Amino acid sequence: MTAHRITSGNTQIYLSIVIPVKDEEANIEQLAGEVSAALSTLDMGWECIWVDDGSQDGTLSVLRTLHQSDPRHMFIALERNHGQSTALAAGFRRSRGSIIATLDGDGQNDPADLPALIARLEAEDADMVNGVRRKRRDSFVRRISSRIANGFRNLLTRENVSDVGCSLRVMRKECLEGIPLFEGMHRFLPTLIGMMGWRITEVPVNHRPRVRGETKYGINNRLWVGLMDTFAVCWMRGRIIRHREVKEVVSSTTPAEDVCGVVYKAHMRGVE
Repeated sequence: MTAHRITSGNTQIYLSIVIPVKDEEANIEQLAGEVSAALSTLDMGWECIWVDDGSQDGTLSVLRTLHQSDPRHMFIALERNHGQSTALAAGFRRSRGSIIATLDGDGQNDPADLPALIARLEAEDADMVNGVRRKRRDSFVRRISSRIANGFRNLLTRENVSDVGCSLRVMRKECLEGIPLFEGMHRFLPTLIGMMGWRITEVPVNHRPRVRGETKYGINNRLWVGLMDTFAVCWMRGRIIRHREVKEVVSSTTPAEDVCGVVYKAHMRGVE
């Protein structure tokens, strides 16, 4: 895996957008322009991290050209195809923003929705804002398989996420700490974040038809695999460790705040 990064000088990166792509050379240039246009009205530093998941077409060449023309668009190139979950995890690791956004690289998610999702996250007492596609612009097979899988996931995991499969979402970076990484993780991201105790809200978003390239998903690698992964997540839900620390006096002379301060400073020194 190779990564191409930029130094931003004194610019504070507030938002990181992660976009996994595989064989999407025909969609990247327009989608990148839409991302830049959508964020042009926001007073914040941002970066867009494209993760090339072992493309066999000219995707990597397009990303190199894009980065040269606008260094805010950077890319990670995986040495082979690993799948969307690995691509997202690689992008998350490279992200510098305190807010993380994701969207698909096929052009079906509308970047123009990003400012509204970010504003909702900042205005509400929520840690993640998940998009809910208003009008699905997919084939009947994709719509029905997605509906079945979504309902099945909610039933078994006891979560209530309206559209787990919508890739357009924003979240606080802390939400990703401790999230289990596994193949198929991308199908359960809102569910996993909810299981960790983070607060999720939902907003309707635009959904567009794919006009270039070919879809990578069908019944065999979307519905059946997703249903099987649900059993693993259901097991995980019952075994996951969740806790919150409370401040208590640990001795008559050492308040917990002082202990926490020492631990925090030691931890910070360890990661510098």
